[in-house]
Amino acid sequence: MDLYKLAFNNIRRRKMRSALTMLGIIIGAATLMVLLGVTAGTTTAIKDETNSYMYDLAISPASTTGTLLMDTETVSKIRNMPQLYDFREVTLLSEEINGTRIFFEGTNNWKDVKIINGTQGVVINQAVADKFGYGIGSKIKVKDQELTVTGISKEVTALYVHINQDQAKQLSGNKVGAIYAQTNGDPKVVADEVEKQVTGVSAVTKSDKVEEVQEMTNQALLFMGIIASMALLVGIISVINTMLISVMERTRELGVLKAIGFTNWEIKGSILFESGILGFIGGVIGVTLGVIGIIGIANVLNLEDYMAGMMPVWLVLGIIGGATILSILAGLYPSMKASKLEVVEALRND
Repeated sequence: MDLYKLAFNNIRRRKMRSALTMLGIIIGAATLMVLLGVTAGTTTAIKDETNSYMYDLAISPASTTGTLLMDTETVSKIRNMPQLYDFREVTLLSEEINGTRIFFEGTNNWKDVKIINGTQGVVINQAVADKFGYGIGSKIKVKDQELTVTGISKEVTALYVHINQDQAKQLSGNKVGAIYAQTNGDPKVVADEVEKQVTGVSAVTKSDKVEEVQEMTNQALLFMGIIASMALLVGIISVINTMLISVMERTRELGVLKAIGFTNWEIKGSILFESGILGFIGGVIGVTLGVIGIIGIANVLNLEDYMAGMMPVWLVLGIIGGATILSILAGLYPSMKASKLEVVEALRND
């Protein structure tokens, strides 16, 4: 008799109990897949956004100044510094419309704006379109000027309108919100020089910003991982309970197996194999449901471009492998209990 075949037969004989045991693992694995997958995808989007600037230095008003824009004198000082070159200005201003604040961002490169309908010029994102019912041709008033919507982008994270940087600068009174620049020399050294020579500004290097984003994403992944792992732990506990009950119900059967020559290691292996199968099947089904959930969430949040990053191979294999290994570990105590059964006592069991 093949003990591993016996393990499969035992799962089939107790379909309902096995299904309920796997349900806990399925829920845990699916939760882990969705939470970690979506978190990984969104953090990848943030990292890509940060890296897309391709600058050495980002200069903006210091938080102590109480303003979000730099005047022409400050901008001129920055542009005249010999350590800086290849400047790119960005201006961000806001306007309250019907009690809701909308942000208008100056754009230098329209390739960065994912337009899904219309053309560049005055591009509202999907959040603005949904909130106000705007479409191409709608009028938006900002700083006493009326703008005509020319396109719609798919971003929905905040209420944003993308306009040409020159137009944004003109609307703000020739002021600038941030200046991105390349540096001659060590960016950290140049950043210190900028802050010393230009009053009221803060200079941040690209590496500093990437490290800051990396720290935030690592914390988010850890937090989500802990929450989701708790759900998987509940499923693993159900494996322990199921295998203990199985050993109790099969006491006589296990006694017969030992009587006909099966060793303690073979008995133990059969129980562990059964536990592992429950974990493996539960993990596969859970990951499959998690992938379906991720696809749905990605479509809702317009993160289709980052869908591959939400389902990395390491995460899929890690969850399935983790569920299997943890289930095997959960079967250790029941398997040891089964292997220690005395043949005579087991055969007396009704």
